[in-house]
Amino acid sequence: MKKIIQILLFFIIAITCAQEENYIIKNINSNKEFQDFGVTFYKDSLVVFSSARKSVFMKRVWSGNHEPFLRLYQGTLNNDGEIIDIKHFGNKIDTKYHESNLTFSNDFKTVYFDRNNYFHKEYRTNKEGVNLIQIYKATINDDGKWIDIERLPFNSDEFSSGHPVLNSDNTKLYFISDRPDSYGETDIYVVDINTDGSYSEPKNLGTTVNTSQKEMFPFIDENNVLYYSSNGFTDSKGDLDIYATAINKQGNYFKPINLGFPINSNKDDFAFVKQKGKNTGYFSSNRKGGKGDDDIYALTELNAPKFSCLETIQGIVRSSKNNKPLLNTSVKIYNDNIELETVLTNNEGFYSFEVNCKKNYKIVASKQHFKQQIKNLDENSNLIVDLLLTPEENDHFINVRNQMMLNIDPIYFDLGKAIIKSESEKELQKVADIMNKYPQLIIQIKAHTDSRGRDDYNYILSDKRANSVLIWLLEKGINRQRILAIGFGEEQLINDCKNGVKCTEEEHLANRRTEFVILNPAAVGH
Repeated sequence: MKKIIQILLFFIIAITCAQEENYIIKNINSNKEFQDFGVTFYKDSLVVFSSARKSVFMKRVWSGNHEPFLRLYQGTLNNDGEIIDIKHFGNKIDTKYHESNLTFSNDFKTVYFDRNNYFHKEYRTNKEGVNLIQIYKATINDDGKWIDIERLPFNSDEFSSGHPVLNSDNTKLYFISDRPDSYGETDIYVVDINTDGSYSEPKNLGTTVNTSQKEMFPFIDENNVLYYSSNGFTDSKGDLDIYATAINKQGNYFKPINLGFPINSNKDDFAFVKQKGKNTGYFSSNRKGGKGDDDIYALTELNAPKFSCLETIQGIVRSSKNNKPLLNTSVKIYNDNIELETVLTNNEGFYSFEVNCKKNYKIVASKQHFKQQIKNLDENSNLIVDLLLTPEENDHFINVRNQMMLNIDPIYFDLGKAIIKSESEKELQKVADIMNKYPQLIIQIKAHTDSRGRDDYNYILSDKRANSVLIWLLEKGINRQRILAIGFGEEQLINDCKNGVKCTEEEHLANRRTEFVILNPAAVGH
């Protein structure tokens, strides 16, 4: 029975590893006893890497261990991933301290690299007396020699910066640093390389990429997939593991994925690189079974990393008439003409959907008394989608002094009278018709007078006018609960014809009006 259980466990482990495996790897023949790591592709068939072969010992800054000085070597690639014809590389780049981790511009006329803080024979330390790592830049002259070596401006004697790598169009330089705003021991940062050769301020890639531990050895492929090593994630298989991530359309990084077995082991796995346009490359590891301390492994990637992600499509729906947000607007999202979800906008007109990345979507916004709006989104569309709905043509309503009113001609009264004139009954019939069309509609009858006469008399007169309109509508069958009738006297004049001001009869007439204010605009979809 015990033997059967062991066999079953063996098969379970074998199946799990087979499902996880996405890489073919091999330890190359040219690895030596000490460190060999950090391959960089150089021109058509050459690589440059760091090695401690034929070197003296010193203390490595970020490990604390006493290890040989690193030097740069170059070799030729053969068809099976071996590095042959290895010889020293560096010329004026080399000093008596560490040099490693190069990245070349696309024209191979510029190189970025890191080494100890030693420049023009000046050996610098921080306040504690420790010599740290810095990033340098050099150019190549017509004779093939590296010249014009310079420190990058964002270096500091008080913190380390290293492991530089350029993106595919050479507009960004990624690197690691333990500068004061880092989240962990070392974080990955990026700077923009401006057209004039200057650099932006370093930007931390954030807590999706960086952890409270070490992030090291970034590499960016031509599809902007970021590969790097970390020992700060919970799914780590050992010490440093290699992860991959990329930026989504919102400018945020996908959750990093562990590259799994056989790339990652229970030891340090790092310095992942791929050849441009190919699925072959290298990484380094100090795993058991190697030839030296750190060894270089050739790799073949069977499938590019696939990132499972959600992204948020959001926006605000407004009226095209006044640009005000529209609440309770129905917003639907479709994929391949299949409705995925429906939401209603809130008081600020806001809506949002959480959807899968890299799909095409259609958004449809609709609201009663507004024309429907449709927006089609492809993979490259902006995820902030604001919508403007155009009101349908409707002559029933009008906005006056920030109030929604029935759009009818004014109901005027003769001076000192509260009797409804025959010519006003046509307009009042419109009021009755609208209220019958919208059975939930509630209105306020606001009756006004001009400024002539005593104030208390005008209040009484306006109340009589409001009640005359109320009675007329009740006789037409409108429910009393749907009408509020109030007289405002002369307190809401619409012109300057107040007490003591001389006005024409027409100007006074404009104030002797009756208005119909909608108290519940939602009843008519506004």
